[in-house]
Amino acid sequence: MIGSKRIAVVLPAYNAEKTLERTYNEIPLDIVDEVILVDDSSKDNTVELGKNIGIRHIIKHENNKGYGGNQKSCYNKALELNADIVIMLHPDYQYTPQLIHSMAYLIANGVYHVVLGSRILGKGALKGGMPLYKYFFNRFLTLSQNIIMWKKLSEYHTGYRAFSKEVLERINFNANSDDFVFDNQMLAQIFYAGYEIAEITCPTKYFEEASSINFKRSMIYGIGVLKTSMMYRLQRMKLVNYNIFKILK
Repeated sequence: MIGSKRIAVVLPAYNAEKTLERTYNEIPLDIVDEVILVDDSSKDNTVELGKNIGIRHIIKHENNKGYGGNQKSCYNKALELNADIVIMLHPDYQYTPQLIHSMAYLIANGVYHVVLGSRILGKGALKGGMPLYKYFFNRFLTLSQNIIMWKKLSEYHTGYRAFSKEVLERINFNANSDDFVFDNQMLAQIFYAGYEIAEITCPTKYFEEASSINFKRSMIYGIGVLKTSMMYRLQRMKLVNYNIFKILK
């Protein structure tokens, strides 16, 4: 807790048994009130390990709902627990939990409602081992999105994100895709709702156990990202009315 702000860290997990404990051990429990693990029908012992290391809130999907479907469960549970700040951290140890303080304080102090941990600011991505094709794919998509959406982020594709309760209650994230494009739909929704987004430099690690999508899935994701950006632009021009951009509060 920071002041009166309750903080929840959500862990969207899939086969994270090898990295979950390392991730959890670095979460700063001096300010984090709740840790929520959502297991998307893993084939390993992610859930059992989560219980053994002391995670109180564990949701297990009996059927795989996808990366976006996992996040929906994460955020809905965090709101149910009345969290004021919700930080999404991948339990594959690709992102360092040691940035949670910095991200949470920016929101708790009312500076921003959304904070992203960017792998592109500085040299975090390449230094951490991001494959070159993924790096250039990331840069191409980000440039395209910034042009289409008239925004300026260093990257739209990080999996390290912090949100205020207000944002999560206002955007229609439950209407989003259950696949990987969910992340980009959320950012488009946040911009459409009128919020600014902060970024902080985030070191990252690429290794065998770290989650990643293959080339084919990357291409499908890229098409979905560009489609989302065009949907945002058309909505802003009042030419269409997409349900995902509905403001709930």
